[in-house]
Amino acid sequence: MTPPFRADHVGSLLRPPRIAELRAKSQAGSGSVAGELRRCEDAEIQSVISGQQNIGLKAVTDGEFRRSFWHYDFMGMLTGLDLVERDQGVQFSGIKLRPIFPVISGRLDFPDDHPMLEHYSFVATHADVTPKISIPGPSCCHFRVALDDIAPAEYRDLDMLFSDLAAAYRKAVEAFYRAGCRYLQMDDIFFAYLCDPAHRSAKAALGQDPDWLIDRYAWMMREAIRDRPDDLTIAMHMCRGNFQSAHAAEGDYSAAADAVFNKTGVDIFFMEYDTERAGGLEPLSLLARGRQRVMAGFVTTKSGRLESVGEIKRKFDQACRFADIDQLGIAPQCGFASTEEGNKLTEDEQWRKLELVVRIAEDIWGGV
Repeated sequence: MTPPFRADHVGSLLRPPRIAELRAKSQAGSGSVAGELRRCEDAEIQSVISGQQNIGLKAVTDGEFRRSFWHYDFMGMLTGLDLVERDQGVQFSGIKLRPIFPVISGRLDFPDDHPMLEHYSFVATHADVTPKISIPGPSCCHFRVALDDIAPAEYRDLDMLFSDLAAAYRKAVEAFYRAGCRYLQMDDIFFAYLCDPAHRSAKAALGQDPDWLIDRYAWMMREAIRDRPDDLTIAMHMCRGNFQSAHAAEGDYSAAADAVFNKTGVDIFFMEYDTERAGGLEPLSLLARGRQRVMAGFVTTKSGRLESVGEIKRKFDQACRFADIDQLGIAPQCGFASTEEGNKLTEDEQWRKLELVVRIAEDIWGGV
């Protein structure tokens, strides 16, 4: 089977305790555990691939077990971008992110030996279904970098920065394809952030028109994937923040929906729709008729409460007022562990939710 599927998930899964324990030792400076950590990651990733396959999913990931953050690890492995630690982290609802910040120190590029190419290959080697890798989209390298943390003078011209980001990501797309990847997900969550009045005001205060940013972010994505082969499926996830079950933005998709659906060139959209923070389903009416698919995020990853089949089916009845059922699928609204700390639910609750996603797909479409 090839994507798009009717049942899928964003990518990250709760970290096994042993990985968390060994990584904490490694981060504390214990270099002697590096080999043990790698062996543990390898074993746990093989196990979690089997778990995904056993419940019936046709696309599997490594759970992002080798990462600390869903985005910063990938970004810090780019040429010209570094990660630095400071006193205070980014504010989420009632909690702050660990104080790690991306800094652009030089001209941006995608290196030929980017470690996540190997991460993908490991999944592909051990999967019996379609292997998928999720990486942060190009907008992350702008939205999350403060103006004072951009060293190259030429990048004060945002068009130059966005052009180099698009070129770097185009190389990434090519590299993952050469590694065998046929299902690549680029998480561009900041389209959703730019639908939040508070975040829009913050960008405007910096002299950056939020609607112009939405348009340029869409341009970057399209440029990054413009030369992809026909057999490479591109997905994109959007949410409003996910750190230990906390969020960082709210607001419906109206401001970004047209750009997202009609200007990015993306095939599959994973869209958060588990709370009122995401607004109504009306923006789905801007989805062009054709092969694009929205994976409706009606199942939350932020709590262990298991939604009922009837509850989710009623939401699909509402969604069908704005989009054809044939262009819809089901997925959890976000990852279960966008950072290594994970969300506030148990592994058993996580797996019950993934099983629910598969059951919903089978009930509505007759299969995943």
